[in-house]
This record gives sequence, C-alpha cells and structure tokens, in this order.
Amino acid sequence: MVVWHRFEVLKKLKMKLISVNVGLPREVTWKGKPVRTGIFKESVNSRVMVRELNLDGDRQADLTVHGGVDKAVYVYPFEHYEYWQSELPDTELTLGIFGENFTVTGFKEEEINIGDRFKIGSAELMVTQPRLPCYKLGIRFGRSDMVKRFLASRRTGFYFRVLQEGEVVAGDTLELMSRDTNNISVADITQLYVRERSNPELLYRAAELEALPKSWRDYFQEQIRQRPSGGEKGKG
Repeated sequence: MVVWHRFEVLKKLKMKLISVNVGLPREVTWKGKPVRTGIFKESVNSRVMVRELNLDGDRQADLTVHGGVDKAVYVYPFEHYEYWQSELPDTELTLGIFGENFTVTGFKEEEINIGDRFKIGSAELMVTQPRLPCYKLGIRFGRSDMVKRFLASRRTGFYFRVLQEGEVVAGDTLELMSRDTNNISVADITQLYVRERSNPELLYRAAELEALPKSWRDYFQEQIRQRPSGGEKGKG
C-alpha cells in the first residue's frame, strides 16, 4: 500500500522537462593538456529525437566511461540549481551546465526509483542509475574540486535507458508509467555506493535489482562478499 500510495502521489506531481540540452565533443585545454569532452551542452527549443544511445545533436567523447544504452540520457533536477548557486555564487549556472540532456523539475533523487518508467513526448524511458562524475565536470566548472563537491552533495541526477525512441521538447510533462516494485530510490543507490550507511537488507536487494546495470550489481555483490558474515544473507 505504501508503494502504491507513493506511485499515485508521484503521478500527480507537476513533473516537467524544462530544458533539452545537447552538444558535440570539443577539444579544450585543462591543466595545460588537450582534453576532448562532450560535457558542454546548449539548450535547444525545437523538438529533439531521443534515440537508443543519445539525442540527435548530442554525443559523448569517451565511450569507455560515458554513453551506452544504460546511460543514453542524463537527467538533472532544476531544484538543485538553487543549492549550487549558493555554493558557487560567482558561477553563471546556465541550463545544461552539469552536462545533463534533460533539466527537469518536480522531483528529486529521493523520489525516483531505479526501474521507474516515464513517457516524455513520444519517447519512453527507464531510470537506470545515479551519475558518478568524472574529472570533466571540473573542466566544465573550471574547478578541480567540483567532482568531490558534486558527489558529496548527493545531488547526482540520474540516467535514462531509452525503451522507445521518440521526440521531446522543452515543456513536455513527465508521465510516470510504472514504478519498480523493489522501491529502491536513486538516492538509496548512491548512499550504498559511497557506503554512507550500513543497510544489509537494501544492499542485497540492490545486488539483485534487474533494472540496475550489471556493473553496479557486480559492485554491490562484491560488497556483500566483503561483509564479515561472508556474504550470508540476513546476517550482520
């Protein structure tokens, strides 16, 4: 009943796509060396096609750590911009500055579950994982400490897998189509990853969460094996 209640409440929220942001890889200089990055995004007002691996007009530079079906679309809540403006008062926070493809409003990581399915425009998407930033976020902000600050804030945003390709445009609503019954939020997964709190029951559930990418499940399974109980479920 609690899970269903939360689903119904979330369905009624005014969840909206307020900016669609795309950008192609470019070469910049960082600490005296050339770096190729796709983190620089610009907001577009026209309809954009969401495809299996990215949006039209958008690409990732380093496909060994970025992109792929589980990280096709990066989403960041607009609600976090106020926090970052107070933390970085001298930085102009244009929409898309975090490298997100979708700037959204109406919810945060605590309210979104891994496996949740949304319809935006004519596209259908599924939440897969939080964002773990790399050093290129520091390049975008011109700050070497930005990666550490970003992860410490727990304001990670999350990724979508594309279930059905389609067009989106700023102003589209986010319709929650279905909710994963495991009920593990994006925020929960981040806390488990950084080992912020001990929650054996949640750890076991995360390790078996089908909607979570295999690399994350493998990571949590390794955490379980390292537990004093020797990976025996229900102990510790």
